[in-house]
Amino acid sequence: MKPYSIDLRKKIIEIWEKEKISIRKLAQRFGVSKSFIQKLIKKYQETGDIRALPQGGSPPSKLNSEQLVILIEIMDRNHHATLEQLCDLLKIATGVKVGKSTMGRITQKLNYSQKKDIISTMEENLEVPHKRV
Repeated sequence: MKPYSIDLRKKIIEIWEKEKISIRKLAQRFGVSKSFIQKLIKKYQETGDIRALPQGGSPPSKLNSEQLVILIEIMDRNHHATLEQLCDLLKIATGVKVGKSTMGRITQKLNYSQKKDIISTMEENLEVPHKRV
């Protein structure tokens, strides 16, 4: 939902200062919630500002640009590595620990696809019976 416009906020404050009507009546008059009016008036009284706060955003990336370059080098040298192995190699190289799902998202953003060769697939299939025991 978009924040209410500055014009609407100014009108609400003007009416509140001139007419001294209740918060509930202001909310009904402008078709907004009572809590919005309360917060707007409180912010206006404390700071004199009526602008909306900035909207949220994406959390910052776990890796900076230098660490991404290191990760790309790791992926180039170890193109058969699993996500878990990439996580371990990255931690050794940079000291930054990321989870398997985070590594998956990073590799997707970098357009990196894991290419398994026949030998590594055969080795994994040979290990399955041993893991079941």
